[in-house]
Formats: sequence, C-alpha cells, structure tokens
Amino acid sequence: MTALIIVLAILLLLVFWAVGAYNRLVSLRNLFKNAFSQIDVQLKRRYDLIPNLVETAKGYMKHERETLEAVIAARNQAVSANARAASDPTDAAAMQQMASSEGALASSLGKMFALSEAYPDLKANQNMLQLTEELTSTENRIAFARQAYNDGVMQYNTALEQFPGSMIASTFGFKLAEMLQATERPEERRPVKVGF
Repeated sequence: MTALIIVLAILLLLVFWAVGAYNRLVSLRNLFKNAFSQIDVQLKRRYDLIPNLVETAKGYMKHERETLEAVIAARNQAVSANARAASDPTDAAAMQQMASSEGALASSLGKMFALSEAYPDLKANQNMLQLTEELTSTENRIAFARQAYNDGVMQYNTALEQFPGSMIASTFGFKLAEMLQATERPEERRPVKVGF
C-alpha cells in the first residue's frame, strides 16, 4: 500500500511538472508573439506615413519619379511580407523575407532622402519636416519593439532547448522562433567619415 502511494505521488508530481513546463512554454510563446504585435503596430504606422511622405515629395521631385515609385513598391512588398510574418512569427522563412523587404524599404527611403537634399524647398516644407520627424520617431519605436521581440524570442528558445523543457516542447510541437536580424547592407557596415 505504501509503495502504491509513493508511485502515485511521483506520478502526480510528474504531471504537475509537465503541466507547469507546458504552461511556461505557452506563456513565453505568447510573450514573443505579443512583442511581434508591437513591431507590427509600428510598422503599420510607418507604412501609413510613407505614402504621405511620397505625395509631399512628388510636387518638388518631379524628375525623381523612379525613386518615388521604388519607395512605394518597396513599401508594398514590406506590407505583404509583414502580413505573412505576422500570421506566424515562428515561420523562419517569413521572418527572413520580412527582414529582407524591410531592408529594401529602408534603402529606398534612404535614396529618397538623399535626393531630397538637392531640393531646398522640399527640405523646408512644413509637411515634409513633420512627416520626417514622425517617421524618425516611428523608426525609434520599431527599434525598441524589435529589441523586446528578440529578448522574448531568446527566452522562449532557451526554454525550448533546455532540459527538461525540451521534452515537453518536442512532445507538443513547439518550434524555435526566428530572431529579427539586422539587414546585411554593406553601407551599414562601413565606418562613418566625419569631416569638419
């Protein structure tokens, strides 16, 4: 009789442990998914600002039509990639496609801003100044949201890979999540030249 009670107690402890480990993994998964939602909110804000920015610039940059169209095309591609990643942040291919399309969008926006330097009236335009300030603020929010997301993914992935959580993870089909990596644009890696 005592042996039966000991075996039942051990089984009960194992069940409680498994439930606790499972619930921890679910909590961590929801944490990083929520962090991705915060990125999604800021990206949508950025996507909404870009057409207004392009419209403002159109009046001044009549000869730069290709650049403005490239910004809109990159924005549309980024919106599509973001929607795919938002549907399943554990899909590594979707996350890589999103990072790539975001890099292309940043590059096309950079070209547009570089060209806008040649148009002093555009640089002084109140709408352009306000939109640029809002875009800069949004970029900062995106950076903080990405950092929170990567922190959440790191905690989740660590819990998945550590024993005994790895047993629960493999049993219930938990997948490793993909971190958001910096884009691999060569111009971002070059040292900044400062001249006075």
